[in-house]
Amino acid sequence: MEVLLLSDVYKQGVAGEVVNVADGYARNYLIPKKLAVRATVQELAKAEQLRATSAARKAELENKLNELAKQIDGVELVFGRRAANTGKLFGSVTTTDIADALRAKSGIDINRRRISQQALRELGTFMIPVRLGSDVPPSLKIVVVREDELNDYLAGKIEAPPVVEVEAAPAEEVAAEAASE
Repeated sequence: MEVLLLSDVYKQGVAGEVVNVADGYARNYLIPKKLAVRATVQELAKAEQLRATSAARKAELENKLNELAKQIDGVELVFGRRAANTGKLFGSVTTTDIADALRAKSGIDINRRRISQQALRELGTFMIPVRLGSDVPPSLKIVVVREDELNDYLAGKIEAPPVVEVEAAPAEEVAAEAASE
């Protein structure tokens, strides 16, 4: 029996695909669980319409992500932390700290998992990439200074430390870490 898959089915196909399966498998499993429908002319026309609306929604989402990327690209966030004489922090600036500071400064709420997975553990200026899935990945400028020098930095009395580029964690690491939490 030919069926039109409504969702991805293991070892059969992906949503929107027409596949030939055993009659019993279609009648007793796929159709009752709403994983598939019989491949009729009407259902195929509906599926084509669904694909078109899905493509339009995907394009709209991509435009929103690009706009969001433009808004947060280059935003400077300043953190004052206690540090040793060597420049190592007592603690770190985490992705949660960065997401909260971005929300407070620009009103944009970004999931902390979209920000580079490396916690900042020393003084300096860092360019942190944000994974949004847009054409141009935005970067945040994170400045970490000693907490007693924070007011001087904000007043412009001291200069920012040199910039350090932080690379985004590979997608496999991000997926594994997200699955473990």
